[in-house]
Amino acid sequence: MKKKREYDEDDVKVRATKASRSRPRTRTRPRHDDAVTGFVVAVDRGRYTCVVHEGKKVLEVTAMRARELGRKSVVVGDEVALVGDVTGDAGSLARIVRIEERRSVLRRTADDDDTTAEGRIERVVVANADQLVIVSALADPPPREGFIDRCLVAAYAADIEPLLCLTKADLAGPEQVIGYYAELDLDHVLTRPDGDLGELRERLSGRRSVLVGHSGVGKSTLVNRLIPDARRAVGVVSAIGKGRHTSTSAVALRLPDKRESWIIDTPGVRSFGLALVSSDDLLHGFPDLVEGTVDCPPNCEHTGDECALDAWVAQGKADPRRLASFRRLLASRAGDTEPA
Repeated sequence: MKKKREYDEDDVKVRATKASRSRPRTRTRPRHDDAVTGFVVAVDRGRYTCVVHEGKKVLEVTAMRARELGRKSVVVGDEVALVGDVTGDAGSLARIVRIEERRSVLRRTADDDDTTAEGRIERVVVANADQLVIVSALADPPPREGFIDRCLVAAYAADIEPLLCLTKADLAGPEQVIGYYAELDLDHVLTRPDGDLGELRERLSGRRSVLVGHSGVGKSTLVNRLIPDARRAVGVVSAIGKGRHTSTSAVALRLPDKRESWIIDTPGVRSFGLALVSSDDLLHGFPDLVEGTVDCPPNCEHTGDECALDAWVAQGKADPRRLASFRRLLASRAGDTEPA
């Protein structure tokens, strides 16, 4: 009989492990210390137009997002770090590798109900704005105070200063609208088709201002008067008093002055969803009421009987009209309603 073979360690073959499999994964990313700073002025189908200052020269650089940004969105107004070809030459393409910290963010939702998919998703309209210019016509179409209220809520929540710009002052007087916002201490300017824009230019000088408004209120006409080279499309108002959408995307345009002044023209909107704006966010616009909320119960919405603001006003520590305005804006979050 054959003797059974005995195996030892020399008979065992060990497969060598590839170096790539044993190398630990890392999340280290390049620092891009050589990146230059750009200001996003337009977004179009995955391409971003950025303004870059090179000494006294101002370059327009086309860029794309780097993969390392992940799902972070880049919007008009963002200050970004650029690498690659930043010459601005025809056919050149840079990469956006970093989004700098935003000083302010103007947001809106497509729906007012936070139980719906549209209401839970916030869309960033623009970043790093200093001022929100709410453009409203005094006639043709008539002013909609409900829409203005909602824009004010968004401005206060973003800690952006609001400015009411009333157009078509040759067709109607501003007394009703201005009176409606008397307790809010809201700054306003009046414009007419043949009037001087000196006051508005002064309010825009040295700032980054976002223009929002319904279609047909004359926003694009206003932009073309401020910046003749802008050539923004201008529509007409229909027979039923509704404007046609003319602007299709947000774009930042530099004012022709010696200061760093920009206006960001946004598409005409029919609604301004505020599903995720809290009552505490809105309090930013009412500093005279903030201290009065100290005695409010937890999670107070500042509208019920237990709210401490009523006692605060009763003690003469705030104007009752200011509280009424605050609560009116709170109510406006739930729908674009007109004043009673």
